[in-house]
Amino acid sequence: MSETLDIYSLVGFLGTACIIGAYFYLTAVERPNPWVLHGTNLLGAAFLTISLLVHTNWPSLILEGFWAAIALWGLAKAWRGKRRTHDEAREA
Repeated sequence: MSETLDIYSLVGFLGTACIIGAYFYLTAVERPNPWVLHGTNLLGAAFLTISLLVHTNWPSLILEGFWAAIALWGLAKAWRGKRRTHDEAREA
């Protein structure tokens, strides 16, 4: 591997660090905050997608699309849960 690292590779490494960090957070914390967990995963998927658009690897690019979709679904679920809790508190 004699390629020099360009900015897109470094962005990809940052994305990898985000996803690994989110997985570590999920494993290490008793009750993970969904905003931190899914937000970090979404950020990681975005960084990796930027890298993969330049250094195309189709299976990895598709994986990042699913990774981002799952993170967005998790954030939407957290937002709905927060709204539900807020509405229940208002009714009480």
